[in-house]
Amino acid sequence: MSDSNANPDAAASFAEAVAIMHRLRSPGGCPWDREQSFDSIRKYTLEETYEVLDAIERRDWPELKDELGDLLLQVLFYAEMAAEEGHFTIREVIEGLNRKLIRRHPHVFGEEAAAAAGNSASGLDVDEIDAAQVLRNWDEIKEREQGQRIAEGGRLDLISRSMPALAEAAKLGSKAAKAGFDWPDVSGLTAKLREETAELEAEIAAGEPALKKAAQELGDLLFTAVNLARHLKIDPELALRDTNARFRSRFSAMEGEAKRPLEELPPDELERLWATAKQRERKAKISGD
Repeated sequence: MSDSNANPDAAASFAEAVAIMHRLRSPGGCPWDREQSFDSIRKYTLEETYEVLDAIERRDWPELKDELGDLLLQVLFYAEMAAEEGHFTIREVIEGLNRKLIRRHPHVFGEEAAAAAGNSASGLDVDEIDAAQVLRNWDEIKEREQGQRIAEGGRLDLISRSMPALAEAAKLGSKAAKAGFDWPDVSGLTAKLREETAELEAEIAAGEPALKKAAQELGDLLFTAVNLARHLKIDPELALRDTNARFRSRFSAMEGEAKRPLEELPPDELERLWATAKQRERKAKISGD
């Protein structure tokens, strides 16, 4: 399955990185690295993932190169610790990935190679297919692979509870939809949003005793919004990140425009500054387009 266009130095560089990680964890290596556990470095994995996303959004390619290296470090770290405890090695991680890529791409590697790699799905359309059919094939193959795990438990057990809540909600809604449990269209979801908003407002109006219930209603509202995003084929995480970026930009513009610190300004002046920042943003976008 080798590709003549692949970087011939990549394998050697990767092997060197594996060796470096092994030395850091070995006796006489780095005290900090040796003290780490699966639990202690989890937070760094999440942090590095978001830093990769940030570099992509800013189109900062030198920074992305560095952040991908930091993310790869997390993979090496987990694999080295797993090898120390006798669970698996980095070689097994890569071999497992290789098999998965081959069995889920029969249209590239051929059905025989895909079957040899463990693809149990048959009768798939693999000749001159487009991206949409590739995705359908991928989902079908994945469903076959997960069939036994679903039989042994619930299909939602396949979704990790350690995911960020927004991503978990999106996965839960998508998995339930594949079982036929879903809103039929967007209008049903927008109606549900209004319903959940009304229920939240009622709990807020009830005051302090109902705040715990208000938290549940707010969760229901967020879950509904995530499912609306799924129906609209919008990634809710990326949509929120874009909103966060716009908020940062507008708030920074408010600070730059204000003659005094924002906390010293009345609400109507803050609203005027916000509206001005939004207007400038729209003009800049039109000019850029």
